[in-house]
Amino acid sequence: MNKEKKLASKSRNALIGKILLYIILIIITLAMIVPFFWMLSASIKSDREVFAYPFVWIPESPRWSNYVDIWTKIPMLKFATNTIYLTIVVTCLQLLTSSFAAYSFSKLQFKRKEVLFLAYIATIAMPWQVYMVPQFIMMRGMGLNDKLLAMICLQAFSAFGVFMMKQFYDGIPSELCEAARIDGMSEYQIYAKIMLPLSKPSLSTLTIFTFVATWNDYLGPLIYLKTEAKKTIQLGLKMFIGQYSSDYGLIMAGSVLSLIPVIIVFLSLQKYFVEGVAATGLKG
Repeated sequence: MNKEKKLASKSRNALIGKILLYIILIIITLAMIVPFFWMLSASIKSDREVFAYPFVWIPESPRWSNYVDIWTKIPMLKFATNTIYLTIVVTCLQLLTSSFAAYSFSKLQFKRKEVLFLAYIATIAMPWQVYMVPQFIMMRGMGLNDKLLAMICLQAFSAFGVFMMKQFYDGIPSELCEAARIDGMSEYQIYAKIMLPLSKPSLSTLTIFTFVATWNDYLGPLIYLKTEAKKTIQLGLKMFIGQYSSDYGLIMAGSVLSLIPVIIVFLSLQKYFVEGVAATGLKG
C-alpha cells in the first residue's frame, strides 16, 4: 500500500510539474507572439487607429493601401535592394571565412594555435561600441565612408562563426582527414570535398544567425551610410519618424515586409538549424 501511494504521489507530482511547465511555456509564447500580432494589426490601420482605445485587432475598414504607399512614399525598392545585396554578400563571406579558419584551428597543427584561437575568440567578449569609433576612422581613412563596401569589409569575419564551426569540426574524426591525406588529397581538397559537405547543419545555423543580424542591423548603416540611395530598409523606415509625428501604420507595414526574407530563410533552413545547434554544443 505504501509503495502504491508513493507511486501515485510521484505520478501526481510529475503531472502537476508538466502542467506548470506547459503553462509557463504558453505564457512565454504569448508574450513573444502578441507584439508580432500587434504589428500585423497596426500595419492595416491609419495612424489614429493604431493607439485608439479600446484596442481593436482587426479594424472595420482595413487600410491595405499601407502596403502600397510604403513603396511610393520612400524609395523602398532601392532600400530593399541595398539590404539584400549587403546581407547576401556578408553572409557568403562569413560562411567562407569562418569555415576556412575553423578547419585550420580544428584539423591543422601549427605553432601557437591554441593561443591564437583564444585571442581571436576573446574578441567576442568586447562590445562593438568599444571599437566602433576606431573602425570608423579606419574606414574613412581608406576612403570607404558612405559605401556599402565598408559594411562588407567590417562584417566579413566573425569570431563567433569561427568558434561555432570549430565546435562542429572537432566532432568529426581526425582519422577521416588523415585517410584523405594518405590518398593524396591536399588540405584545400579535404576542406572542400569532405568538411564542407559534412557541415551543412552548422553552416545552416551560421547562415541564419548572420543573415538575421545583418538584415536587422541599424547602428552600422546609420554610422557609415549617409547617401539616401545607399541606405538600408532599417534606415528607410526611420524616414516615417518626424519631429512632431510618426506614421506608425506605414512603419508597421514596412516592418512586416522586412520580416518576410528572414522568415523565408529560417523556414528553409530550420531542418538543419536544430541539428546544427545540437551538434555545435550551443545552448539556447
